[in-house]
Amino acid sequence: MPKMIFVNLPVKDLGAATRFYEAIGCEKNAQFSDEKASSMVWSDTIVFQLLTRDYYATFTQKPIADAHGTSAALFALSFDSREQVDAVVAAAATAGGKADVREPQDLGFMYSRAFADPDGNVFEPMWMDPSAISGDGAPSA
Repeated sequence: MPKMIFVNLPVKDLGAATRFYEAIGCEKNAQFSDEKASSMVWSDTIVFQLLTRDYYATFTQKPIADAHGTSAALFALSFDSREQVDAVVAAAATAGGKADVREPQDLGFMYSRAFADPDGNVFEPMWMDPSAISGDGAPSA
C-alpha cells in the first residue's frame, strides 16, 4: 500500500465546502462521507477530509483555529502546467474562495499562486519545469 496523507479540515458549511473542493478538482468519496464529513480525493495518495466543526472537535481537545485569522499550514498542490495553476485559482474564486491571497511567484522554472478556501485555508497551486526537478537542466530565474 502506498503512503497516503489525509488532511483533516474543519469547515463551517459542509455542503459549500464540498462543492468548493469539487470545483478545484477533487472527487467526493461517498463511502467515507456523511452528514458530518466529506472525503474529497485529490489524488491516489492525498485526501482532504472535510469535517463539520463539531465533528472535528471530537478529535482534539485544543481550540479549533479560524483560518481566516490564523495560519497553521499552507497546502502546496502540484500541477502539470502554468495554465492549470491559473485555471484552479479561477475555479477557486468562482466557487466561493479568494484568489491570489499573496502575490503570484514566477521564477521561470517554477510558477505559483495562492487561494483560500471558504474557511480560510490557503492553498498554493504550483508548476515546476520537470527538467528542474530531474536535474536535466539548470533552472533559470
